[in-house]
Amino acid sequence: MNRQIIKTANAPKAVGMYSQGVLSANFVYTSGQIPIDPKTGYLITDDITGEIRQVLKNLNAVLLEGGSSLNSAIKLTVFLTDLHYFSDVNKVFKEFFTNKSPARSTVQVSALPMGARVEIEAIGIIE
Repeated sequence: MNRQIIKTANAPKAVGMYSQGVLSANFVYTSGQIPIDPKTGYLITDDITGEIRQVLKNLNAVLLEGGSSLNSAIKLTVFLTDLHYFSDVNKVFKEFFTNKSPARSTVQVSALPMGARVEIEAIGIIE
């Protein structure tokens, strides 16, 4: 199976030994994204809905670089440090996914990289 590493300046650089994403067949697999502003490299921490929006923008940048987009996302996994943010996730997702909602799992975790409160990974298809 052929695979291609995805790298874009429009999403945060990897903070470890992993790729921003991988393209294989007609699928784009992203690594988890946290709310880092790719222009500054700083973690956004002021408002959970703003943090979720930034994560989705970062994911979209990786998906676009691989030939997909959030509109073509088929599965997302959301990691939250507190499930009380679940309604905030739904609120922001309504802004980004207006007609075709992807499959999604949401789990609470004890901690995320850099002290983030939210991390999301995605699988997109190339249509």
